[in-house]
Amino acid sequence: MDIITPLQQPKNWLAESILVTLLCCLPFGIVGIVNAASVSSKFASGDYEGSLRASQEAAKWTKIGFWVGIGVIALYFLFFVVLGVGGFIAASSR
Repeated sequence: MDIITPLQQPKNWLAESILVTLLCCLPFGIVGIVNAASVSSKFASGDYEGSLRASQEAAKWTKIGFWVGIGVIALYFLFFVVLGVGGFIAASSR
């Protein structure tokens, strides 16, 4: 007689995807949300492999969105610091 071990649902990344969508990068966050939303439904229907793939895709797009958002925010602040310092130096030399 085989012993069947119950499978644990993979992490769905929904909260993280929503935060990335709102705070960092909208397009990648939306892809993360779509994949995260399908994790639970696939797991409930018995598709563990599909649920695992959706979880991995949600994690991938959420992390990509986070790092792209951080990079854009850093470039934004760097641009205005350089522009602000350059403008300040140009204005003070008059």
